[in-house]
Amino acid sequence: MNFHDIIRKPIISETTMEDIANKKYTFEVAPNATKVDIKIAVEQIFKVQVANVNTINCMGKTKRMGVHVGKRPDWKKAIVTLKPDSKTIEFFDGMA
Repeated sequence: MNFHDIIRKPIISETTMEDIANKKYTFEVAPNATKVDIKIAVEQIFKVQVANVNTINCMGKTKRMGVHVGKRPDWKKAIVTLKPDSKTIEFFDGMA
């Protein structure tokens, strides 16, 4: 699996922007990716040192349109904490 297949996209919200001050970055990742896979992918893509990875499996919401019932897809979120002496991820620098 390619590193860019593991890290799908960054998650940008008010909560994640506050965590950037503590060197915590949030990404949507592949559902079958492990914490070790995520750590290696972030280190290789962004050239930083990762201290910790926390993962959350997010269940898709059930939605209705009249009598029809559907479901949004399930997805996985990873919160990556960098080491204190590591540089920041430049992608997020202009947003904070």
